[in-house]
Amino acid sequence: MPTGTTRIRLRPANSSRLSFGVQVSLALFAIAYASLMLRTAPEGQEFYWLHYVFLTGCAVYLGFILVHNAPVFGTQSYFEFAPGYLVHKAGLFRAKQVFAAENMSQLELMARQLRVRLKDGDIHVLNMREVRGTRRRALLRGQLESFAQRYGVALREEAPATPAKRK
Repeated sequence: MPTGTTRIRLRPANSSRLSFGVQVSLALFAIAYASLMLRTAPEGQEFYWLHYVFLTGCAVYLGFILVHNAPVFGTQSYFEFAPGYLVHKAGLFRAKQVFAAENMSQLELMARQLRVRLKDGDIHVLNMREVRGTRRRALLRGQLESFAQRYGVALREEAPATPAKRK
């Protein structure tokens, strides 16, 4: 990582219907099933090659799950504070969002999102649920404050709403 940049690692939002463990278990079960079908297939069967196709598909799916959810190629989901830029990368198979400080008019830090308002009127909403842990949130808040101060971008923080106390 070049000097002058700071990355804050993100946890991808849990938006999949099945958890990581369930997906891996299903893929391993399918691989075991395909290999057992290959072992017990009668010799005169015409379409035995379909078992190889199914086994290959299961192995590719397992690889996709591991690459997408585990940091195999390093940190793939992050906020990066580069000189003059704010970069958001949401995962391995997603493109980076790069915001130049000279194009920003305001940063709005809320409890569950960060809004980046650009001078041309566009608003980009970044999910803050991906920042896990109080230390990472404090680091992000500090980096946002120094970034906004350094480049003259207005920073507005919205305090989280506190629930009403019961009597």
